[in-house]
Amino acid sequence: MMQVLLMVAVLVAAAGVAAVLWAQRGGPRWVGGVAKVTLAVSDLVVSASKRRRRGIGVRSGSTNGADLGDGSS
Repeated sequence: MMQVLLMVAVLVAAAGVAAVLWAQRGGPRWVGGVAKVTLAVSDLVVSASKRRRRGIGVRSGSTNGADLGDGSS
């Protein structure tokens, strides 16, 4: 079941990329709408990823990988 969901997600992402490329080359009006939605979702994912990385680094007190957690320090 997870494989099917992953395949659907990959197909939707590929269709979004194709829509963005087609819209850049002057495709129909509906392709421009799909491209705008794709770009908006990608911006949301990128900003959420940045927030998550910053939040984890602050909460865990990591030192950018200097502490390997093997007790040797």
